Amino acid sequence: MTEELKGSFSQALYELVVKDGLEIYHGIYETTESDEVTDPHYKKALNFYNRISAEDKVVLMKIIEQTMVDTISSMLSIIDGSTPLDDEDSVKPKLLLNSMHTEGELQDLFLEYVEEQEESI
Repeated sequence: MTEELKGSFSQALYELVVKDGLEIYHGIYETTESDEVTDPHYKKALNFYNRISAEDKVVLMKIIEQTMVDTISSMLSIIDGSTPLDDEDSVKPKLLLNSMHTEGELQDLFLEYVEEQEESI
C-alpha cells in the first residue's frame, strides 16, 4: 500500500468528518433558535451555547473537534487490529483501500495528519 494512498485517506477522513462536521455544528449552533427545536436535549444544548461567551464558544468547538478526532482514532485502531473488540479477540476487522491491505497503520497516519494540521495553525 502506498504512503500516498494512506495519506490521502487520512486527509479525506479529516476534511470530511472533522472539518466539514465542525462547520455544520458551528452553523447549526449559530443560526438555530431554540424555540425552533422540539428535541429537549438539543434545546438544552442550544440554550447552553447561547449563554456562553464568544471565547467559550471557541473552546466548545475545540472540544467537539477533539472528540471527533478521538472517535475516528478509536475506530481506526479497531479496524487496524491494535484494539480488539472483545476480550477473546474473536472479531478481526480489516479495511482494504483500493483492494490493498492497510497494514495496521491507519490510526497512526491519521493522528500524524491531525498533528501536522495543528502545527500549521
